[in-house]
Amino acid sequence: MASPSSSCPPFQFSAKYYHPSTDGSTCVRDNSFFGGKPVLNQGVGYSVILGFGAFFAVFTSFLVWLEKRYVGSRHTSEWFNTAGRNVKTGLIASVIVSQWTWAATILQSSNVAWEYGISGPFWYASGATIQVLLFGVMAIEIKRKAPHAHTVCEIVRARWGTAAHLVFLAFCFMTNIIVTAMLLLGGSAVVNALTGVNLYAASFLIPLGVIVYTLAGGLKATFLASYIHSVIVHVVLVVFVYLVYVASSELGSPTTVYRRLLEVASKSRSCQEPLSHTGQSCGPVSGNFKGSYVTMLSSGGLVFGIINIVGNFGTVFVDNGYWVSAIAARPSSTHKGYLLGGLVWFAVPFSLATSLGIGALALDLPLTASEASHGLVPPATAIALMGKGGSVLLLTMLFMAVTSAGSSELIAVSSLCTYDIYRTYINPDATGKQILKVSRGVILCFGCFMGILAVILNKAGVSLGWMYLAMGVFIGSAVVPIAFMLLWRKANAFGAILGTITGCILGIITWLTVTKVEYGRVNLDTTGRNAPMLAGNLVSIITGGAVHAFCSFLWPQNYDWDTTKKITTVEKEKSDLPAEEFKEEKLTRAKAWIIKWGVGFTIVIVILWPLLTLPAGQFNQGYFTFWAVIAIGWGTLASAVIIVLPISESWETIQSVALGMFTNDRLMAKLEELNNKLQTIISTMPEAERMYLLEKEKAKRKEASDLETQIVPS
Repeated sequence: MASPSSSCPPFQFSAKYYHPSTDGSTCVRDNSFFGGKPVLNQGVGYSVILGFGAFFAVFTSFLVWLEKRYVGSRHTSEWFNTAGRNVKTGLIASVIVSQWTWAATILQSSNVAWEYGISGPFWYASGATIQVLLFGVMAIEIKRKAPHAHTVCEIVRARWGTAAHLVFLAFCFMTNIIVTAMLLLGGSAVVNALTGVNLYAASFLIPLGVIVYTLAGGLKATFLASYIHSVIVHVVLVVFVYLVYVASSELGSPTTVYRRLLEVASKSRSCQEPLSHTGQSCGPVSGNFKGSYVTMLSSGGLVFGIINIVGNFGTVFVDNGYWVSAIAARPSSTHKGYLLGGLVWFAVPFSLATSLGIGALALDLPLTASEASHGLVPPATAIALMGKGGSVLLLTMLFMAVTSAGSSELIAVSSLCTYDIYRTYINPDATGKQILKVSRGVILCFGCFMGILAVILNKAGVSLGWMYLAMGVFIGSAVVPIAFMLLWRKANAFGAILGTITGCILGIITWLTVTKVEYGRVNLDTTGRNAPMLAGNLVSIITGGAVHAFCSFLWPQNYDWDTTKKITTVEKEKSDLPAEEFKEEKLTRAKAWIIKWGVGFTIVIVILWPLLTLPAGQFNQGYFTFWAVIAIGWGTLASAVIIVLPISESWETIQSVALGMFTNDRLMAKLEELNNKLQTIISTMPEAERMYLLEKEKAKRKEASDLETQIVPS
């Protein structure tokens, strides 16, 4: 009989996941890292979900109240849905990072790292960053061509009419539903695995706090909460990155991680369960150069990258949440905010998955296919390195990601229902109060629907990974027509409708046909594999764009943007921004700037960077160390920028609030009351009287200025 020491792996770091068989002749690997048992008790899970939810509901509502009381924000329907169109660069970037950091960003990126090695995090990050960088062009075009719009579908209707409006409204709703599904599928799965909280209870409780603060403060509350969420996510990110590559006793250096990745890849394929059809959780990786985890020469990683690029164009360009953020930004901040947001977001999947996903491989954790597809790779690494503390940190980070992105989806759906259904087809003469009431009603209803949807998908057995790969098949066909709407004057309505619908239908047909031909059966497992997903995603986005372009060349619209510029606001409010913010020359320069830098960074991270890694083949120790240093540095710098910049830009507002809080509060309230009464009186005056008062006020100011000039010596 062989001794246990001779039959079990010699790797000290993974020995605890192996044990000798009953007769001691072979070594048996654990079936599962989690073993079906939660690491934390349910009390911790409910405390995180309800405690953080209540905190953010109260805290963000308090911040919005402070701004209203001491800064003078008027909480109208326009403010509720557009945040006053005056949000600065740092906060816009923070919002972009927050709403683009899904559960999938944290969970699925580490899953592909475990599946393909270092190419997985890179392709996840680069494949989902370029959409945000390029959307900066669309954001500037909104300011130029539809300055008073509230949603993307409002612009569609103004340019292409009712039929196109209804088609794109359906695709926008589909996008919001898919994104919401991914948020709650990943969030509820991890909460259930770590704490034992009922899967269906988690699906309903996670959105609860989001609903409360979004109802109270609208888009501005969402933005403030998103900033706080981003801060927490990036602090935890830095902790995990440094833990894996600097501080951990198990790993603690790029050299150790590199050596263990080589050892794991050299093992025979003796794992009890493969990760998926493309690879295993240990042993050489099929499709990778020399079966190595430390190479960018990965066919599986490249295929995933293409699917990722195509799918994520849909979830940015067809998600009204990104259009709402662009509408809320001040013109001079829009392009900078999207570029900065994209570059900072790159660090979340790249740095985090290069740490937690690669760390799971280096530790040789016995994760199963089911655990990995449900997003449990990061919590497994966190637990292996930090114990229960790691699981609490990961759970907190995930909750921040799910709720911040969820609040963005609530506002996106609310604005669509309010402005594109209620104000357009039900009550065109709706007042601000009616708009506000409908907005809040939709937020409440969609928040409840989020929970019901997650329960249905969990019952059906749909996983986060499947949904992430499939999204481009369903919504990819709308990407090019929506881009053409603001970028190409010849784009016509017929081509937009035909391309979007036929692209979606042909994408689904291709997806299912390739699945049937390749694997002989069509189910959740086979439809989620790379070949059919790649085919479906490509056919959807290419067909949608090609059909629209062909029709537009045959019957060009030759549009002049006149009707989009006539979109009106509900309340007529004077902008606090200087007139130079809206000058065409300034916006044109901003467009040229974002095209140069957005396209430039896109070329770098999608083409040049991968090409420069190919000669290295399998990375040597020095090359891998350099790669790890990039991940650490990018994550650290991005975190510092996204935490400090919004505070520095809003320092005057913070000072105003602090001054108001520590001075005579009653006096401030009385002055605000008197000012509101004065504004009400002036607004009810006839136009002639208002103009007379205005001219009189100007004359007084000029007289005072002239007097000051005479008194003060030159």
